[in-house]
Amino acid sequence: MATPSLEQPATVDEMVEACVGAFDDKGTLTDSSLVRMFLMMHPWYLPSTELAKKLLGKSQAADCSAGRRTRICHLVKYWISEFPAEFDLNPDLAEQIKGLKDMLSQEGNVRQSRLIDIESVPSYEWKRQVTQRVPASGKRRKMSLLFDHLDSSELAEHLTYLEYKSFCKILFQDYHSFVMHGCTVDNPILERFITLFNSVSQWIQLMVLSKPTAPQRAAVIKQFIEVAQKLLQLQNFNTLMAVVGGLSNSSISRLKDTQGHISSDISKVFDSLTELVTSCGNYSNYRKRFAECEGFRFPILGVHLKDLIAVHVALPDWADKDKTRVNLVKTQQLYAILQELAQIQATPPRVDANPDLLNLLTVSLDQYHSEEELYQMSLQREPRSAKPAAPSPAPAPAAQPSVIDEWATSVKPKADPAIISKHIEKMVESVFKNFDTDGDGHISQEEFAIIQNNFPYLSKFGELDRNQDGRISREEMVEYFMRASSLLNCKMGFIHTFVETTYVKPTFCEHCAGFIWGFYKQGYKCKACGVSCHKSCRSRLAIECRKRTKSISLDSPPPLHARSHSFPPPACPPPTLQQTVIREEEIESLEDGVFDVHL
Repeated sequence: MATPSLEQPATVDEMVEACVGAFDDKGTLTDSSLVRMFLMMHPWYLPSTELAKKLLGKSQAADCSAGRRTRICHLVKYWISEFPAEFDLNPDLAEQIKGLKDMLSQEGNVRQSRLIDIESVPSYEWKRQVTQRVPASGKRRKMSLLFDHLDSSELAEHLTYLEYKSFCKILFQDYHSFVMHGCTVDNPILERFITLFNSVSQWIQLMVLSKPTAPQRAAVIKQFIEVAQKLLQLQNFNTLMAVVGGLSNSSISRLKDTQGHISSDISKVFDSLTELVTSCGNYSNYRKRFAECEGFRFPILGVHLKDLIAVHVALPDWADKDKTRVNLVKTQQLYAILQELAQIQATPPRVDANPDLLNLLTVSLDQYHSEEELYQMSLQREPRSAKPAAPSPAPAPAAQPSVIDEWATSVKPKADPAIISKHIEKMVESVFKNFDTDGDGHISQEEFAIIQNNFPYLSKFGELDRNQDGRISREEMVEYFMRASSLLNCKMGFIHTFVETTYVKPTFCEHCAGFIWGFYKQGYKCKACGVSCHKSCRSRLAIECRKRTKSISLDSPPPLHARSHSFPPPACPPPTLQQTVIREEEIESLEDGVFDVHL
């Protein structure tokens, strides 16, 4: 049978035959391009166990000659040697291949049986083990500030080592799952890699905001710009993106006093680094620089995941309606991307990592701060400047509506009571987390007074305290909100009008506060209020939907509900009405951010 052209569709059986025919009786592989591509890419359209079944059936066929059976065994040997993790992590596949080996031995084909060395496959279980976070305790873990003495090279090298080790755990099945689902659902390895990226970006913000004075914060920013330069020298573009993203976050970029202590030369360096990883021209600057690299190089994984998704969306898996002929053009394009990522995993960085420093850095990156908390820390460091008086007096504002009134103003489809209940429970959990100061599981009258200062729409204490025992339980507060939702005919506004959206600049998920990675239709955005989230977070988003409000404010922060799905802590004074609204175009600007680094 003729070898299939990489441009022409072919059936799976034709491709299997071509791979068998690529070997001679001595095991010499005449052309590895098709064989390696097929063995790597076959799970896209054929489970590995099905491929093993086909090979077993061909070796058992009555017309299978000794030479043909030997070539089949050489193909299996090549499969095991090039992709051993697939056999270690797929017990059913390993059992099938072991069955082929045993069958050959029983039939007296000892030489052929010896070609299949399935017992020597090493363990790859470490690739499936996700480093577990320490469960959050009652007291939030303090941030480690023990890195002030480190020079930029040490920090860049150890960040590179951590991200590379996490990157090496990603397998073909993880990429395949991400492309097919469009998110990291049931994909803990890739999710953990993305979490590490987010943690680096967040940790940088915390390190800057931990300093009490503007000159000290500027010094930290300067240090991380130097780290970014070292990362570029190491050809680590992924962590470079995380560092630039952290320094570009609104919680840092809004610090005007701090920025004033950064020299123009340092600012120019940062601008050049930002330009390198910008999304302009489909990341053309990054792609050109990355293609010129030799030796160890660490890609911006999101860019290459975007390429995988683009190919998958643009081209069908099969070339015919009956799904019998594989689209080899698509297979080849996907293979080129995945093969490059596999080669990068096989080229480690030249870093002599210190285990103690790695452990310390790992703990420091494992933070539990939300975007709202970061923004509040930024406001505490440098409060907003007062706004100039308007040219002409504005009409006196009407009485501020309660939050429940605002929920009722937007006409929404009737919600499932179970969904409403879930959102209300999240709200109540947030109230108790922030206002149950003595931790007794109840809200006292004194604690309720603090809540009312922040949320004056709440009813009187006695209306929530149904059993009149002088304190409010979680159940009583849930019941109160459920009654309120019932009175509003289930139109509290939790039901968002989501549309799949392509973001051109960085966007954060309103539920989990993580980057929304990706490059084409990365997430979902509510047409009414503008909040964005991951596909997998849509059903868990526990913030109400409010229509965007226009304001004369020129630099107000995003609305509180658009940046956080929890009540602010009692230490934060309630924002005024003017502080909680923002112009339509300002919302678009804030949502777009600086550049797209999302999955």
